[in-house]
Amino acid sequence: MTRPKSKAELLDAADKQFEKLLTLIASMSEAETSATLYYGQGFVGKEAHWARDKNLRDVLVHLYEWHQLLLNWVAANQNGEGKPFLPAPYNWKTYGQMNVEFWRKHQGTSYEESMRLLHKSHQQVMELIDYLSNQELFEKKYFDWTGTTTLGSYCVSATSSHYAWAIKKISAHIKALRAEKKVIGDPR
Repeated sequence: MTRPKSKAELLDAADKQFEKLLTLIASMSEAETSATLYYGQGFVGKEAHWARDKNLRDVLVHLYEWHQLLLNWVAANQNGEGKPFLPAPYNWKTYGQMNVEFWRKHQGTSYEESMRLLHKSHQQVMELIDYLSNQELFEKKYFDWTGTTTLGSYCVSATSSHYAWAIKKISAHIKALRAEKKVIGDPR
């Protein structure tokens, strides 16, 4: 997947990746959906998220919370509040700690609620992208509050790129569970 460089490409990539994510989740059995995330015996992922996220809900609320970061950041800056993308006390070196806080925040959120939240926030982000012009999204330094990065780049990261991350993670879970079932003789 090539990184979107225009509003049309961004809208298309975000929608396609979101639909791919939803289709993947719909293909899962109830047992796979509710199982603890599993990537195979002895699997050790290098990135913190492999150990952080314990179930499908954790992945979905992570996507939701990053949508909220984008939506709140854009709204604040458009209202003249001058806020950075990552809320204090976090920065790009410590945002992993922020992700853990998101995880903690949603330990009481149900899978069904996480899906509802994600659908709603995806729609809100898509409406924001649709509202903005191609120039506002992809011209460098159009907004001083985006620094040297375009607003569109933040939108790509919060949508299609993040959905691809979730698809990879969930696919690995499904593959490992189904491979293990075959080993122990489950016909599914």
